[in-house]
Amino acid sequence: MARAQFQKGQKVWVECVGAWAQIEKVQPVWAKGFEEPVRVTYDVGLGREFLGHELMLPVEDPVSAQADDNWRLLRARNKWQQADECLHHPFPGTYPVIVTDVTDWGGWRVPGAEYDRDPQRIEFQARLINASPALMALAEQLVASVDDAPDDAPPETRRLAGEARSLLKTITEKLTTPPGIEAPATQAA
Repeated sequence: MARAQFQKGQKVWVECVGAWAQIEKVQPVWAKGFEEPVRVTYDVGLGREFLGHELMLPVEDPVSAQADDNWRLLRARNKWQQADECLHHPFPGTYPVIVTDVTDWGGWRVPGAEYDRDPQRIEFQARLINASPALMALAEQLVASVDDAPDDAPPETRRLAGEARSLLKTITEKLTTPPGIEAPATQAA
């Protein structure tokens, strides 16, 4: 027996197509002698019906909800070039490293050749990544302040809060298969 895992109007990720879609129709397939549908398919407007295991839901990522803001920008010594060999770098003899763990490892690094190609761009990226937790907290505060009193907020602030909410969803949501849906077993070759 099958039960519908999604409902009409729900936003889903269609894994095999690689696109977001909205459930347009829930289509149960009935068989004589059964009280419940034997299969449920979903029309999402992409030209064919999809089974439940081909669709995924966005859910809150518990890891992102616990993200700390202990990110630091450190400078690592360039092992391949001496300071006098790379005077065109903003900080000759070093490159930026973003550390996202309480210990001084884990995070973001860039290969030396890429840094040498465009050090200004990499320095900007390092500062942006380092500021990400603070920017995320600022966006969350903006959304919360507008949610507290939406009628008192100016239209431009409401618009910005809506954009911030959408952006935050792309960060905090991950895709998952709803409970009860299992992908069909694949045959070993």
